[in-house]
Amino acid sequence: MKRFVIGLTALGLLAAACGRDAAGPAEQATDVDLNKASGEVTVWAMGAEGEALGAFAKEFEAANPGVTVKVTPLGWDVAHDKITAAIAGNATPDVSMLGSTWMGEMAKTGALEPTPGNLIDRAAFFPGAWATGEVDGTAYGVPWYVETRAFYYRTDLAEKAGVQAPATWDEVTSFVQALKDRAGAGLGVEQNFKQGSWQEVAPLVWQAGGDIAADGKWTLDTPEMVTALTHYASFFKDGLAATDQPTGAFPQTFVKGEVGAFYSGPWMISTMEKEGGDGFAEKFAVAPYPKGSAGGTSLIGGSNMVVFKNARNREAAWKFLQWLTDPKVQAKWFGQVAALPSVQAAWQEPALTADERVKVFGEQLKDARSAPAVPTWEQVAKVMETEIEKLALGKQTAQEAAKAMQAQAEAIGTGA
Repeated sequence: MKRFVIGLTALGLLAAACGRDAAGPAEQATDVDLNKASGEVTVWAMGAEGEALGAFAKEFEAANPGVTVKVTPLGWDVAHDKITAAIAGNATPDVSMLGSTWMGEMAKTGALEPTPGNLIDRAAFFPGAWATGEVDGTAYGVPWYVETRAFYYRTDLAEKAGVQAPATWDEVTSFVQALKDRAGAGLGVEQNFKQGSWQEVAPLVWQAGGDIAADGKWTLDTPEMVTALTHYASFFKDGLAATDQPTGAFPQTFVKGEVGAFYSGPWMISTMEKEGGDGFAEKFAVAPYPKGSAGGTSLIGGSNMVVFKNARNREAAWKFLQWLTDPKVQAKWFGQVAALPSVQAAWQEPALTADERVKVFGEQLKDARSAPAVPTWEQVAKVMETEIEKLALGKQTAQEAAKAMQAQAEAIGTGA
């Protein structure tokens, strides 16, 4: 799935499944003997990755006689509830793909096996990617593929307007204004203001020097959050982004030059080339996130692979995950489904260095950060989206939005 994942919260999950000891981190396993790997590994995986993984795993099977991999593809729309039901019913597969924002919730159930420290080297991964699976000091599973965001823009419109790709917040405002005023773009920038809008605001908070949560508490009502929300809302207020775009109009609005820029992930490279047709690849480029006062940090998303504690073939399961995170295997997987590698060394492979636009995301990943790995994150994310939508529609100020988010988040708690 080429998007950051937002799942549904299963309200009865924590009550139905056994919890971990809250007194401290779970013990990291070190007793996995890969020489004992054998038998069938059952795997659940979602989206395009789930559809492609079964055939891709044949190479692993060929290199490991006696081990087979059975992949069951799931739709993203049903995966969360199916996995939580399997945990509650003690009927999980050996391995499952999990959206990175689900990790805190799933780890809290006690159903996930801690990552064996003798098999998986955390230093091999982008720090932000590893952080998505680390809950209360314990790592679970491995980051499989990652996503992050950067700034897409029409190079032909920028040339017509006489402007260069923006490097700062001030420059991005003047840049998209120039695309509108001097290059004929009806809107300077496409911005999401409904579902998923937290993904657009979170990077701005970090870029302003703030955070979403710290020391086990929500920090949604801070001067930095207000700064971030004010910057986000300014594009709607100044007529550079719109809240009345017809559903489904984007990305053709970008292809037609009606929108000059947008923030999104690497999946949009191939989408735009397909939508634009022959020659359109020469009309757009990708630049790093424009920097705020504290830098240009982006959001990291993607999916992790986890092993369940009741896995029937534990050794084979971990051997499969170890194989999936080999740099060359990750580069080959990128060639199959365009899923960005979570392992840093994979970015030196030709498949990742050939396209300058892809390389931008590799640089962006070096300091990208994840949403808080807490069980209640999905609930708080929906609160943020509700208040951000009101802000974009001009129904409340940045200060009011920050206060509303904080009050509701505190009522929800962190679930830790």
